[in-house]
Amino acid sequence: MTTPLTDAVRATVAELRRDVADLHAELTRYELVVWTAGNVSARVPEADLLVIKPSGVSYDDLSPDSIVVTDLHGVLVDGERAPSSDTAAHAYVYRHLPDVGGVVHTHSTYATAWAARFEPIPCVLTMIADEFGGDIPVGPFAVIGDDSIGRGIVDTLRTSRSPAVLMAGHGPFTIGATARAAVKAAVMLEEVARTVHIARQLGQPARLAQQDIDALYDRYQNVYGQPPAGEPTLDERADTNGSLPGGRS
Repeated sequence: MTTPLTDAVRATVAELRRDVADLHAELTRYELVVWTAGNVSARVPEADLLVIKPSGVSYDDLSPDSIVVTDLHGVLVDGERAPSSDTAAHAYVYRHLPDVGGVVHTHSTYATAWAARFEPIPCVLTMIADEFGGDIPVGPFAVIGDDSIGRGIVDTLRTSRSPAVLMAGHGPFTIGATARAAVKAAVMLEEVARTVHIARQLGQPARLAQQDIDALYDRYQNVYGQPPAGEPTLDERADTNGSLPGGRS
């Protein structure tokens, strides 16, 4: 049953509409989309709802008011336009991966080229180990029109630490705890897809050792960056726990 649009839910939806509209500008900023292709969505916390880009609307014309709200089966709940044609896929992800708060789909050039080859991106860089925890997997080919793409995303990512999947013959989808995290994963995905492609022009790059991948992933996910107020800094953790695994500083 769809959560009623109470005043509290409407306030949350209004905030998410602003966030999602702004995040679509990041897709064009990083050249991950062209024309009207691609979309960002966000789960509405404590409600069986999501907000998503409307279908076929130019990025230049997107505003918070144009972002639409659907239930977790893709049925329009609030908004004047039809939801994105990928809404069924996004909705399936939210129904089956409850920790996911944001989903992004792009047709970014290099990541989509790997998807066109039905080939995973191997973990040959510390950036891949950090962000994706190993090889970036390929999901099955599926056509738009029902939740087949969503099923492929969920089935693939359930057995992977990666927040990104290359849907074969289609393009990348990324997930995150928030819509912003999913956009970050999409940006990082395109960067490593491009770099590994260039590396392969020079020869076959070697995959990192699994123990190094695990150490890098753990450090980046649990130590890297600024700790919340009141928690020990990275240097203080190092003093307590000994040397930290290698990776980005």
